[in-house]
Amino acid sequence: MLPQMYIPVSTKSFIRNVVTNTGGIYIHVPFCQKRCIYCDFYSTTYGLEWKRLYVSALKREMQLRRLEIDPSRVPSLYIGGGTPSQLPVSLLLEMFQAIGGCFTFAEDAEITIEVNPDDVTQSLIDALYQTPVNRISMGVQTFSDSLLRLLNRRHTSSQALEAVQLFRRAGYENISIDLIYGLPNQSLESWKHDVDVAVNLGVPHLSAYALSYEEGTALHKMQEEGLVEEAPDELSWQMYGYLTDKTAAAGIEHYEISNFAFPGKRARHNSSYWDGSPYLGLGPGAHSYDGNHVRRSNNTSLKEYVQATADVPHQTETLTPQERYDETVMTRLRTVSGLPLDILTDEQRSHCLQMAEQHLLNGNLVREDNVLRLSRKGIFVSNSVISDLMY
Repeated sequence: MLPQMYIPVSTKSFIRNVVTNTGGIYIHVPFCQKRCIYCDFYSTTYGLEWKRLYVSALKREMQLRRLEIDPSRVPSLYIGGGTPSQLPVSLLLEMFQAIGGCFTFAEDAEITIEVNPDDVTQSLIDALYQTPVNRISMGVQTFSDSLLRLLNRRHTSSQALEAVQLFRRAGYENISIDLIYGLPNQSLESWKHDVDVAVNLGVPHLSAYALSYEEGTALHKMQEEGLVEEAPDELSWQMYGYLTDKTAAAGIEHYEISNFAFPGKRARHNSSYWDGSPYLGLGPGAHSYDGNHVRRSNNTSLKEYVQATADVPHQTETLTPQERYDETVMTRLRTVSGLPLDILTDEQRSHCLQMAEQHLLNGNLVREDNVLRLSRKGIFVSNSVISDLMY
């Protein structure tokens, strides 16, 4: 628990003890100092004036779209990017003041902000103390300095370790760090070191992702030019196996394919994506979902975003019953909770069980209390299993 702190009325007043049975909010902050070679999220390297324009436009979008969810029943806020910690302190506080003017959060709401380790200074922490932020998500990726340089990351391994300690000394205990495995030239021993350091840090949440070579990224171009090669599947499986074994031995729950947490420390906002809850996405490139069948994605253009005088440019998609089924299978099977068969229609359940039969026989899936779950063996081939169950 954070120590008692001073929070100005302008931001503190929107924390209330209310029922929290509706969707959370995601805010996309599209600024980076420089681009990591693997990243395909929308971001820019525009300067201070664009950041001011962005915050002004974000405030307009909040006001316009606040009633798309129940603004008095918001259980979580996630501020991602890009790099939210690249916003100047004054703009961060202005953004939170606007949030407090539009939405009411539960007393126990999970309020997360992503930070880059080398942005973590005492002035940033002092600013966050003036906001309701109670969870920190830090992009570490690896504790190897040579691999960090290859990825074009700004920080060093020592800066990552120091950033965690700075937050802890300030009273922030709910800290999550991200790691990536299967990096070019990354050995199994190097990955074991990353996992060991992360586990020994004792942070309550860890996310670990296999490196993907997304089209349009610098990494993909390097691959096409023969400068890097994807890690062999066998090596990636060994890395993932070590990760799951090490976290389990430390009492860390493997609650989603890429996410691990101590009991009670699951990422509540991210979990809402996997259970089909509605959420409101604000900012250029942000996605929203009404919890039923309509998805919305804001255009990935900061210029369009700040120039909009009414609703920001966006696209909407209405999911068909088959598409909703496929998404349900994909997201629910990623989690330890699995896929409850009783949320499917009779036709969908019949199809699902027919396609699952072989995977139940070979041990990739298990069925317990009318719920399908991936087995430990099945997690290693989850993409294939999930694909087979789809229409």
